[in-house]
Amino acid sequence: MAMLLPAHGMAAAPKECPPALAADQPTVAQSIEQADVNNGSLSFKQISDHGELLFVAKFNTCDGQGRPETTGGGDFRMVPTISEEGEFVNAGQLTKLRTSAPDSDACAGCHNDPAAGGAGDFVANVFVLAQTLDPVTMSVSPSRSNSRNTLGMHGAGPIEMLAREMTGDLQAQFAAITSDGTYTLSTKGVDFEIEVAGGVVVEAEGIDHDLIVKPFHQAGKVISLREFSANAMNHHHGMQAEERFDLNPAKGFNPDFDNDGVERELTLGDLTAISIWQAQLGTPGLVRPNTKPERQQVRHGMRVFNDIGCGSCHTPEMALESRYFVEPNPYNPPGTCAGAADGCPEYAFDMTQEGDGPRLKKGPDGTAIVRAYTDLKRHNLCDDPGPDAIRWFCNEQLAQGRPHQDGKPGTEYFLTRKLWDVGNTAPYGHRGDLTTITEAILMHGGEGRVSRDAFASMPVDDQAALVTFLKSLQVRTD
Repeated sequence: MAMLLPAHGMAAAPKECPPALAADQPTVAQSIEQADVNNGSLSFKQISDHGELLFVAKFNTCDGQGRPETTGGGDFRMVPTISEEGEFVNAGQLTKLRTSAPDSDACAGCHNDPAAGGAGDFVANVFVLAQTLDPVTMSVSPSRSNSRNTLGMHGAGPIEMLAREMTGDLQAQFAAITSDGTYTLSTKGVDFEIEVAGGVVVEAEGIDHDLIVKPFHQAGKVISLREFSANAMNHHHGMQAEERFDLNPAKGFNPDFDNDGVERELTLGDLTAISIWQAQLGTPGLVRPNTKPERQQVRHGMRVFNDIGCGSCHTPEMALESRYFVEPNPYNPPGTCAGAADGCPEYAFDMTQEGDGPRLKKGPDGTAIVRAYTDLKRHNLCDDPGPDAIRWFCNEQLAQGRPHQDGKPGTEYFLTRKLWDVGNTAPYGHRGDLTTITEAILMHGGEGRVSRDAFASMPVDDQAALVTFLKSLQVRTD
């Protein structure tokens, strides 16, 4: 049965299947309009519920699933044709393809552990950048794509707002620079060294030259939940956001850019809803054991974590100046709603008062506390090549826009992994090819080598305490 929202003011027209499929129904039979969000016709719960529906729905052809003439990167491609001999003349987009995609029917097909919106098993890995290829590839070779494990989205609202506040700090400090040279910019206790020449950033440590903190994707390349969702919907499902295609002058204002016969597959309101739902997901954190000995071991493990320097990158705590999640993100790239001029005025909710629990913790004077165990900065965990080098996390060949740094390729740099959900989001590592927390620690080289060596040399009881502490950091599902 098709899923519908409760009736409300200016809802988009119900979707219908094309005549050839008239006996069937779309999975999500009705979009919402951004105007309903703007004028208050929809409650926070209605918006969030619609976002959840979009996240868990298994899209079908009537919804607009598929992108026969579009790559997963959003570029036009030729339609595949077959010769009289039955061979592909133009090996364009197949209906579904595990590598270049579309590769799934629902967001929750991969983001489901321990609940919808969560992480994914190794089988759910995505082949990043394969979706941009034309013709498509069936190869999983690292020369064609970066194999990445699916990360969880719980706590994503606080993370986006933390990155936004950090970006504002960094760009304000850069704006005050009046001469060329090397500078250290600092925000929320995290330092970023930059080199300025001719009034522009020519080198930057741990961040792109635009000084926008990008908290999503393991390479730190996506600014917001909205950008992430628009990208993923097209990449994985062939569901196209109207802001990226229908309303985008760069795409010719084409209401059916992928030529699948369905227009307005995802409205502005739909993208707002799915962004809000992800932003309101419960905040992960420490789950205290039931017994006193177990609680003592967790406290001991927390001390070990700090003593060996893990917190220098996995920053235990940062403060948000505001408790509100505000959609959309003003730093969004072209083709993604960034404000009222794009048809998306601000919509905000208090992350300490609304949304799934556990909610973000309040701080003093309107602030909030984010205990995500990350500095939202890119780091190199790879030793220099050598006989005893640790290079497990140097598993990619494609930079995905990460600039070279210190003479090393961008492929060696990854965003510091958030640890606040590490206890129930196995497996570990960028590819999900590590099965235990201990292995993940021991594979740290480069900037993490000193802490790794300290862990490796300590008594097993201390190691076990640290692992126990990390296992207590979880997504709450009760």
